[in-house]
Amino acid sequence: MIQDPFRSMIRSEGVLRYRDLPWRRTRDPYIIWLSEVMLQQTQVPRVETRMPAWLERFPTVQALAQAAPSDVLDAWQGMGYNRRALALHRAAQQLVEDWGGEFPRETRDLVALPGIGPATAQGIRSFAFDLPGVYLETNVRTVFLHHFFPDVPAVPDRELVPLIQAACPAAPGATADEIAPFAMPQDDADTPRAWYYALLDYGAYLKKALPNPSRRSAGYSRQSKFEGSRRQKRAHIVRMLLAARDGQPAGITLDAAMAGVNEMEEAAGRAPIGFDCKHSCRPGARGILPCRGQSLAERLARLNLKNGIVRFRFSAWGHPKDRAARSLRAACDEGKYTYGF
Repeated sequence: MIQDPFRSMIRSEGVLRYRDLPWRRTRDPYIIWLSEVMLQQTQVPRVETRMPAWLERFPTVQALAQAAPSDVLDAWQGMGYNRRALALHRAAQQLVEDWGGEFPRETRDLVALPGIGPATAQGIRSFAFDLPGVYLETNVRTVFLHHFFPDVPAVPDRELVPLIQAACPAAPGATADEIAPFAMPQDDADTPRAWYYALLDYGAYLKKALPNPSRRSAGYSRQSKFEGSRRQKRAHIVRMLLAARDGQPAGITLDAAMAGVNEMEEAAGRAPIGFDCKHSCRPGARGILPCRGQSLAERLARLNLKNGIVRFRFSAWGHPKDRAARSLRAACDEGKYTYGF
């Protein structure tokens, strides 16, 4: 059982450290969902500056569902990890098709949507609907590691889950039978929404004031450097594809893609790259080679490249005896295939 002194301290720290962020001024589940996704691996100031433009372009979940994938990716540029934008788009379509554009409230229904995991689902539940649950986000994790596991390395999340659950206040208006396994609210202002905002803001403060306690999580991993990475090269190709989507013909050749990336690499003082021509023609697929009896162009058409995203791997061309690599290299060298949205 989480004792009241701990909960009182967190609430006081929450008042002291409160951040007045735009998505906290609404209970619109669409905006709250968008903020949860944007804040994954993206700093708060950048989300603050980018969200208004997104909402002007896609003000509702219906508007997002009706948009072209290329327009969604175009609006997402500069946020990183394009797959998040594609998942937002697919989830919006599913919300419109299966839920009439309304957001479900149950965790099992939310996590069934593309790109929504348990933490995002609970963020929507807590901040839009004031429903209790386990919101295991990095700042929340920081608080519980700092106070309950101060000297313990490699703490697994399964050790934190029961503590986070027991500390979360029950929903407003819950009856005595509905309180457990959550905490008894201390007053009318002690709600899941207010509680998790307090944890988020106190956790953000701890990460600035102390050596990051999240490093003692068993699941902690440091994000790889973006500059010079494959992620940077993929992002550059996506920008080139978006810029060329209205051309005649739309898209770019592999030669043009390689030239554009090499221009970026050389400007940064790095060595030029070569394509091994392994690619994926839809989000989530990796390393797809042409099927036996199908040309590369036929394979791409069959996978509906127009509504997908090409991912290139950057390395050597492959072993000289690799027939598939040789045939793909020849096709690329000829510049005969066009890639685009």
